Amino acid sequence: MKKIILIFISLAFLAACNDFLTEEPGSEMRAEEFFTSSAHAYDAVNILYRRGCTNFYSAGIFSGSRAMLGSYMTGLFDNEYKGQEVHVQHSQNLTLNGHNLAGYFDGIWDECYDAISKANLAITNIPNTPGLTDIERNNLIAQARFFRAFNYFHLIKTFGDVPLILEAYSSLENMYVQRTATKLVYDQIIVDLLFAKDQGGLNDLPMPKNEFRVSKGSVEMLLADVYLNMSGYPVQMQKYKEAAQVARTAINSHNYRLISHHGHSPQSSAYNIMRVSDVEDEYMYSVEYDANIETNNAQPRICYPTEAISWGIFKSSVTNNAFKPSKQLLWIYDPEKDLRIQEKQFFHSSLTYTQDGVEITKQFETAPYLWHDDEALFITGKTSKDMVVYRYAELLLIAAEAIAQTEGVTAEAVEYLADVRSRGYWNTDRNEIVAELSDLPVIDFVHEVWKERLREFPLEYRIWSDIQRTHKFPVTTEESKGEITFVDAIGHTTIWGKTIEKKHLLFPISENEVQRNPNLIQNNGY
Repeated sequence: MKKIILIFISLAFLAACNDFLTEEPGSEMRAEEFFTSSAHAYDAVNILYRRGCTNFYSAGIFSGSRAMLGSYMTGLFDNEYKGQEVHVQHSQNLTLNGHNLAGYFDGIWDECYDAISKANLAITNIPNTPGLTDIERNNLIAQARFFRAFNYFHLIKTFGDVPLILEAYSSLENMYVQRTATKLVYDQIIVDLLFAKDQGGLNDLPMPKNEFRVSKGSVEMLLADVYLNMSGYPVQMQKYKEAAQVARTAINSHNYRLISHHGHSPQSSAYNIMRVSDVEDEYMYSVEYDANIETNNAQPRICYPTEAISWGIFKSSVTNNAFKPSKQLLWIYDPEKDLRIQEKQFFHSSLTYTQDGVEITKQFETAPYLWHDDEALFITGKTSKDMVVYRYAELLLIAAEAIAQTEGVTAEAVEYLADVRSRGYWNTDRNEIVAELSDLPVIDFVHEVWKERLREFPLEYRIWSDIQRTHKFPVTTEESKGEITFVDAIGHTTIWGKTIEKKHLLFPISENEVQRNPNLIQNNGY
């Protein structure tokens, strides 16, 4: 039941190097004392829900979130506190490297490998843990494998080749691990996810209906995304076929569905339901929050500019538009057709409130609205709203792109794209949308999918990942809002006047990590 209660246990042997440590603090458990009961196995898996890259989706009030880094590079998003947040400045100026952001990239590297080490520990020891049924055992291993795959997937997209470590315990002899080719890491990710999908006995349910545990749908969603990214540049049709296959499996289960508009007013739109509800059938993987446990998720407070704190109405002492969309980003939407760009859907630029009996309206530069939380902003100062990482809408778009690339613009591919677009274009006849899409050549149809990904997931950090995958950059103009042209990303000049080079498609490894491990080689260009 919501929320999963995590028991954090300090394990001295997670980084054990034979007898390298002679002292054992009394508060820590020895290896032989752990995994001696079923409760230990559950604890070892529970901790993975709040380790590694799951923590990269919530925002700090000043820094934003780690998942925002690529979006800052594009110039399509800004941060009002970038004067003090050097990672934003270096991202926008394309001057980041392993020295000036060593600590920042250490954080990404270390957190992911911390989660991987804990997943390895669980995967290694759960098979021999007493008190578990075979069903429990496979289910727990499946969850651990999901998180191992999830963290390796994030590392690959961030750094490219990374060390592939699958052992639970290390020794002095294998401390300095070399980078493993991306393809081999992807192979292991797929092995883990196929096990979780086919042998884990996971429930085929939306995550909220699965007691907020990883479900079969969570695994299939991640696997489809992995295949999609593997299909990227240059195009690999076999990976597109595999993406189509796994996406179809989840879609044909009929267990997942898009949030529908409840009525025909902006306040009851699917996007406002998305904003306030954690329990929708569209959610395939979410990171949970409970204000009684987690108090530092600043997502609601980055829905307003820094000036807003002077209005004297917020519970917090600081606000900051840490993920401010640029005009170029907002121009991806047709303001006449697309509900998502209308006020108080994905974004907003005004707030009306009553103070001393007087109604006051404040106007400000556009900020995210999807994370606005009345209770957190005006009453408690803390949010319990979950961060949704994967939605069914993305699975539909992956299926549409993959099917079109391998089978042509079929009625099925058109149907999936039209499902997502017609929800946004809520005043446009669906048959008109279907007719327009059905007549397109494959490449034009695929571009329409890319456009819909831009419009549907601007606040779910997909833009940079899609640029990495396609090597294409979305260009918009004020004169033709809603029209998007894709140009070569390498050689494109951002709105900050900086030109994207090939090296920028991956981030540098921290020089701290390179110095600690002499077998690591820095990414080209850094």
